[in-house]
Amino acid sequence: MLPVPINNWAFKTVPQPGLNGRRGYQPRGKTLGGSSSTNAMLYVRGNRWDYDHWAELGNAGWTYDEVLPYFKKSENNETFGADDYHGAGGPLNVAELHSASPVNKIFIEAARQNNIPAAPDYNGEQQFGARQYQVTHINGERCSAAKAFITPNMSRPNLTVITHAHTEKVLFEGKKAVAVAYSQGGSSKKVSARREIILSAGAFGSPQILQLSGVGSAVELSEHGIDVIHDLPGVGENLQDHIDFVHSYRSPDVHNTFGVSVRGTVAMTKAMFEWRKKRTGKITSTFAESGAFFKSAPDVEVPDLQLVFVLGIVDNHNRKLHLGHGFSSHCTLLRPKSRGTVKLASSNPKDAPLIDPKFFDVEEDMEILEKGVAVQRNILESEVFTPYRGKILYPVDANDREAVREDIRNRADTQYHPVGTCKMGTDDDAMAVVDEQLRVRGIECLRVVDASIMPTLIGGNTNAPAIMIGEKAADMIIAAQ
Repeated sequence: MLPVPINNWAFKTVPQPGLNGRRGYQPRGKTLGGSSSTNAMLYVRGNRWDYDHWAELGNAGWTYDEVLPYFKKSENNETFGADDYHGAGGPLNVAELHSASPVNKIFIEAARQNNIPAAPDYNGEQQFGARQYQVTHINGERCSAAKAFITPNMSRPNLTVITHAHTEKVLFEGKKAVAVAYSQGGSSKKVSARREIILSAGAFGSPQILQLSGVGSAVELSEHGIDVIHDLPGVGENLQDHIDFVHSYRSPDVHNTFGVSVRGTVAMTKAMFEWRKKRTGKITSTFAESGAFFKSAPDVEVPDLQLVFVLGIVDNHNRKLHLGHGFSSHCTLLRPKSRGTVKLASSNPKDAPLIDPKFFDVEEDMEILEKGVAVQRNILESEVFTPYRGKILYPVDANDREAVREDIRNRADTQYHPVGTCKMGTDDDAMAVVDEQLRVRGIECLRVVDASIMPTLIGGNTNAPAIMIGEKAADMIIAAQ
C-alpha cells in the first residue's frame, strides 16, 4: 500500500493494547478499483482448506472446487495458461515480474535451507513452499480491478460510473432497499434501483454504510440517533486482519535493491526510460517480489504463516524513510484467532469508522507469530545472504523471548487484509449478516459483495479472493433475475 494520503482513506485503528497502545495504520484504496489500485499487486488465492472450511460452516456453494471456476474465469495467466488451476482469456492479467531482482533467488535458497522448499505454484495443488510471487501486471504495469473490469466497459449503455461521490446510506421502503443516497460537490443526490442494490465498500465501508442506513445493532444505532430498519447485531463484528511483523536489513548492494541514494536515483531514472521503451526494467518491480507459505509446527494441517520478501527497507509502512539500500521481509499470521469490530464514530457518513482489530487479543496469535518471526530471521541471516546483508535495522537478541515479544508489540501492524465484518453464515448464526447468496438477512433487494462477507480470513492475500467473490456474485445475481 502507498504510504501517502493520495487516493487512500488512510484510516487508523483505535488504540490497540496488543500493540502497546499504538493506533495501527489501515490504508484503503480511495479510487476506482479500490485497494487493487494501490496494493502490492500480488496474486494469491489462499488455500483449498479455507474455502472448504467456509462450506463446512454451512455456506453451501463455497467449497474450493465450487469457487475455483470463478478464480479461473477472471484470470489470464501468462505462465500457466489454461490448466486445472488457472485460466486463460480472462480480464485480470496475471504474470511473472518482468525484471525481478536476482536477490529473490537468494531468498528462495535461504528458505530451502530452512526447510521450506521451492514451490512450483502456490496457487495450484500445493501452497507450501517459497516462490517468486505472481502479480496482477499487464505489459509492465498494474492491472487493477478497474483496469480489468471497468475501463474496457466504459462505453456500455448499462454502465454509469459516478466519481468524486461519497455514499451516505441505503434508502428503504419498509425493509426493501430501493435507492442509495450520496453526496457530490456539496449536494445530496440519490440513485434508485429497479431490482437490487449491491454494496461493495470493503470490510470497513460496507458495515459503516449498513449501520448508517439503519441496519445493525439496534442498541448501537439508537445511541447515534439512527432509525433502526433492521436489528442485525453481526454488522461490524467478526473483523479479522493479518497481523504482520517486519525484519529489515541494510545492504551494500545498490544495484539489486531499492533505496535512497545517488546511485539508486540514477538507476531509477534509467529504469524509467527502459520502461517507456521496452516496458521492462527495475521500475516494473512490485518491491515485494518473493515469499513463502509454511507451518508453525509439523502437525499443523495447512500453512499458517506467510513471508513477503521486499527489495528495500520497510519501516512503518514506508512512512519512515532511511538513507541507503536494504531488504526486508514481512512475516504474516494467516489465520488469527482474534476478532475485532468496525463501529460508527457518529451518524456523519464522512466521519471515519472506529476500527478495532483487537490485535493479539488471543494469546495464541502471538505464540504462532513468534515462531514465524524466528524462522524469518533465520532465513534472512542465512549464509547465502552474507554478501547482501548489512546491519539489522532494529537489533533485538533473538534468544530473549520477552525482548522479541516487545519488539513485535512495538512494530507489528496490518498486512492490509481486513475481512469478515458482514459475515456470511446460516440462519442459526446470530452474527451472520448475509446468507450464502450474499443477501443481507432480513432485508429485501440488498447484497454485500466484497471481502467483508468472508466468515474466516483466508491463508493469503485477499485481492484475488475478493475478485472471485465478485465473479461468483455476478452469477448469483443473473440467476435471480
